[in-house]
Amino acid sequence: MGVPGVQGVVVLGLGAAGASLAWRLAGSGVPLRVVEAPGGSGRRTPERTWCTWGQAGPGPFGHLVSASWPRVRIVPRAGDQVVAHLGSWRYRMLRSQDLDTAVRERLAGAGVAVEEGVVEDAADLLEPGWTVVDTRPVPVPRTGRTLLLQHFLGRRVRAERPVFDPSTVTMMDFRVPQPAGGVAFGYVLPTSPHEALVEYTEFSAGLLDEAGYEVALREYLRRSGIGEVEVLGSERGVIPMTDARFPPSGVPGVLRWGAASGSVRPSTGYAFSALQRQADVLARRARAGSPLVLPPAHRRRHLVMDSLVLEALASGRVDGAGFFSGLFARNPVHRVLGFLDGGTGPADDLRLMASSPRGPMLRTVLGRALPRVPLRR
Repeated sequence: MGVPGVQGVVVLGLGAAGASLAWRLAGSGVPLRVVEAPGGSGRRTPERTWCTWGQAGPGPFGHLVSASWPRVRIVPRAGDQVVAHLGSWRYRMLRSQDLDTAVRERLAGAGVAVEEGVVEDAADLLEPGWTVVDTRPVPVPRTGRTLLLQHFLGRRVRAERPVFDPSTVTMMDFRVPQPAGGVAFGYVLPTSPHEALVEYTEFSAGLLDEAGYEVALREYLRRSGIGEVEVLGSERGVIPMTDARFPPSGVPGVLRWGAASGSVRPSTGYAFSALQRQADVLARRARAGSPLVLPPAHRRRHLVMDSLVLEALASGRVDGAGFFSGLFARNPVHRVLGFLDGGTGPADDLRLMASSPRGPMLRTVLGRALPRVPLRR
């Protein structure tokens, strides 16, 4: 018996994944429900800044881009910084609150109300012939070789002096203390000579306490020369970086998607571009009345490469700051950004591998011959 097609879609959760699909299905003729947790419930995705890069825009949301930059900068702990012009590409920023507002307006125009409620079991939303696309996060599987956490504190700030270059994103500034078995860096998205989003970001096995993030960000502001600032707003988050496979829901008619399905890139924590590619496919299948089958978020060889990088970082075999700054120093910027976004072919992937620290990475590859021990809880 064949898999039945979809007669309607319930989008559960209005984070990046849910909002991207709801936008595409609103007014498409596909019967649609959208369910979001109520404000104050602690179950909504916190306000975030999402970034994409490339020649094409961020899916259908180009009109929501709040800032873009033609250059990126990488600052190693010592030595010359790398400043690269992107040519026809742009590094782009979207704010989650802008996307949320736009999607809600589009849904309202299509006559679709956003239902608010706390849903414990996505199967409770099932109707005959409908598919529930559950975009809520799930516990991270402990079946992978490596689990690191990308955790960060960001501030939107205003400086008295014109300390920011509004043409250049600082993707990674490694002039901060480095954790054992991970990497830490500053991240700066300038919107004017006086204003920027400045983040302290760390990839490591454990989180800092509240005071630890404040100290780390303040220290980065000092070391980078930004200095004293007025705080305009904050954002923070924790993104799992794992090579574990996320299991499906196990419930016919319930499709897990987003962070719950492995859409987050294991080695970087990026997801927005992959979500747009997957949303295009899901929306196309829904409009055709076909079963909703989730396409892979990332190519298999990229997942293998990511797994090796995660293990090399977590084990301390590679110096994280040197590894990432070296990739940008030894490769064209489009090759590195293309890889981070999942757009490189095998030839460029081989060139990237050849430019990474060969000894530590080879030891990581050879270690794969040993039996895998699941992560302990």
